[in-house]
Amino acid sequence: MNATADTPHRVSISLAGRARIALRIAAMLGMLFVCVPLYYVWRLLRLHNPWPRIFLGSVGRIAGARPRIVGAPSRKGAFLLSNHVSWLDIPVISGASGSAFVAHSGLADVGPLKWLCDMNDTVFVARHERRSVHTQVEQVRTAISDTGALTIFPEGTTSDGTGLLPFKSSLLSALDPPPPGIAIQPVWLDYGVDVPAMAWVGDEPGLDNFLKILARGRNLPVTIHFLPPLTAPESANRKIMASAARDRILAAMAAATSPDRSI
Repeated sequence: MNATADTPHRVSISLAGRARIALRIAAMLGMLFVCVPLYYVWRLLRLHNPWPRIFLGSVGRIAGARPRIVGAPSRKGAFLLSNHVSWLDIPVISGASGSAFVAHSGLADVGPLKWLCDMNDTVFVARHERRSVHTQVEQVRTAISDTGALTIFPEGTTSDGTGLLPFKSSLLSALDPPPPGIAIQPVWLDYGVDVPAMAWVGDEPGLDNFLKILARGRNLPVTIHFLPPLTAPESANRKIMASAARDRILAAMAAATSPDRSI
């Protein structure tokens, strides 16, 4: 994942930080060993499978995230359009909504990661291969049917969390037009004053960002704002959709910084 801000100075990790990393990774592996067998049991029994959501939500909490939810994902099924700050966004959103995710097809080349992604119905998108759009539409509909929600990060990369990059309407091709009965719902992840310390920006490698967050001594509050779904006119096509969703998130960000805190 590429960054959009100036490259941050690489911070060394203290001995205490290294101990926290080791303990948190051990706890995540423990959750993995518990959740994977139960996932396959539920799959064999053809039951609604809660274990990807439980696992990812637990990963977020183990990493120090302390989510607070404002609003709720649409009950009839939702395509969530969210800002993107760090890898932590994925467990935070999944824990709050059970959402699957749209990911770049390059991730499918990483065997263990693809295995985990497949369990959560991840849709792998070849962004520059127009011929794959029809297949992607079918994958999107299947993922929403299985999980109730599917999340994409329309900025196309991570930002520093203090603003919002332009939304790339090309990433919404599989939703043009939206599947019948599916809400298009903007989501704003607000990490508050701690966002500069955890955002994945510059040329920072993903592993460094992962370890930096795990090394933190303090918890990381995050508010997940499920904003009102887009109206039919706002979902007319992917360009209008991208603009309307971005405007809604920007309005929420502006309201949160206003004196009356009206969000």
